[in-house]
Amino acid sequence: MEIDYSNIKVIGFDADDTLWVNETYFRDVEDKFATLLEAYETKNKIDQELFKMEMKNLEIYGYGIKGFMLSMVESALELSNNQVSHATLNTILDLGKQMLAQPVELLNGVEEVLQKLQSKYRLIVLTKGDLLDQENKLERSGLSKYFQHVEVLSDKKEINYEKLLSHLKIPAHEFLMVGNSLKSDVLPLINIGAKAIHIPFHTTWQHEEVSEEERNGKAYRTLNEMKQLLKLL
Repeated sequence: MEIDYSNIKVIGFDADDTLWVNETYFRDVEDKFATLLEAYETKNKIDQELFKMEMKNLEIYGYGIKGFMLSMVESALELSNNQVSHATLNTILDLGKQMLAQPVELLNGVEEVLQKLQSKYRLIVLTKGDLLDQENKLERSGLSKYFQHVEVLSDKKEINYEKLLSHLKIPAHEFLMVGNSLKSDVLPLINIGAKAIHIPFHTTWQHEEVSEEERNGKAYRTLNEMKQLLKLL
């Protein structure tokens, strides 16, 4: 299916796993968390219970590392029947702090693409997660100079995008979203009349997975890497 991008004036970029590496660090810490609690449960059970806790806590803590840290602490207490040691809880908190301090690793071709697109399009960042953490990562990435606006959303549903585009006075048909998540960065935009490009990351959080049925009939392009954007735009 051919998709016409000639009307696009504004391009929104997701941040985590679109501009820089993120999910890899969560998976690494999940493995370390399971090792810390191996005396109480199997790794598979620990992974399942941690994910359930994250889902339960999303409405309270939102997305991001700090909510993940709190969910790990709560899961450790629950899985151990409140027997987990203070030392283990401190280790869990340290793991979270290490994630917050992790150097920003840009994905291949990101800065080259932004440099070339900035003169032709208005570029903005649309991400979700913890405000302070996302602002810090953007600043440390060295990419902030390419973006005219940065928005950290509480969620990425159709209503969130509609409100933001209205606030920024961007007609949906002039907007293109680029991101790694079909659930958060692609399908909601298509549903409100915008366009979207999917650039998958090799690791996807379980919460962001979508079914074949949800994807059927949706007009979007999937690229292997960011540099391929330059051939479309």
